[in-house]
Amino acid sequence: MILPIVAYGDPVLKVKAKDIPEDYPKLNELIANMFETMYNAYGVGLAAPQIGLPIRMFLVDTSPFADDEELTEEEQKELKDFKKIFINAHIIEEEGEEWAFNEGCLSIPDVREDVYRQPKITMTYQDENFNTYTETFEGLIARVIQHEYDHIDGILFTDKLSSFKKRLLKSRLNNISKGKINVDYKMRFPNQKKRR
Repeated sequence: MILPIVAYGDPVLKVKAKDIPEDYPKLNELIANMFETMYNAYGVGLAAPQIGLPIRMFLVDTSPFADDEELTEEEQKELKDFKKIFINAHIIEEEGEEWAFNEGCLSIPDVREDVYRQPKITMTYQDENFNTYTETFEGLIARVIQHEYDHIDGILFTDKLSSFKKRLLKSRLNNISKGKINVDYKMRFPNQKKRR
């Protein structure tokens, strides 16, 4: 089932999400719905707060980046095959020299800006069966994970921009929060009532 994506301005996007227990109700159904929602919106990642749930879960599928001809064959293969669910994730370490990449967000449509992030992260997380892993990720995969991880910490990519950039974007962000934007996927705007 395709779920509405919560738009910029909704308070749930600014909440530090809570860990989820192993008996979380209908988890597999939620994961399936999140993947369907993400693919419907042509996203490469989606975090639970973006569908209105303040829980520490996000999913990533970097296969759309695999078509980039500037990447090596090995990088393309790695991106093509990377699809993961991250539950109760916690970044332990970020390292390396920050690099810029043009980011966008399904909750902030039609806004893209360069964001600086470190290229290598080490984190702990659980999969959908609550098996625990500690892994290191690098490059574009690390970046997508960092973007989604920020969502479960209540941080948006626009929070990482300079105050000058934020001023330039202010009216566009206000329009998004008011629903004054055309998107080709289902969204829920802050002034709309929740539908159950």
